Amino acid sequence: MYGTIARIKVKPGALEVIKEMEQHRPVGMVRSFVYQMDKDANELMMVVLFKDKQSYFANANSPEQDKEYSKLRKFLTSDPEWNDGEIVYDSL
Repeated sequence: MYGTIARIKVKPGALEVIKEMEQHRPVGMVRSFVYQMDKDANELMMVVLFKDKQSYFANANSPEQDKEYSKLRKFLTSDPEWNDGEIVYDSL
């Protein structure tokens, strides 16, 4: 599996809108998690898992994903910090 962990800073009051937007399920996506940080309710950590690297980058480079990101970016205070990588261990 392959995926990303992203640090996202949302504008105050935008969390509900972002929750609705995150219902989008691209082809190849296995699972996603969004954590709200205790120290800052406007800081989120998002973990997204894809079945493989090819599926991840097909989604990342698609025009549809670019449109989704453009919608999301309006509710963020800054660009996300993306950390992509291969999943080397899964305890499930």
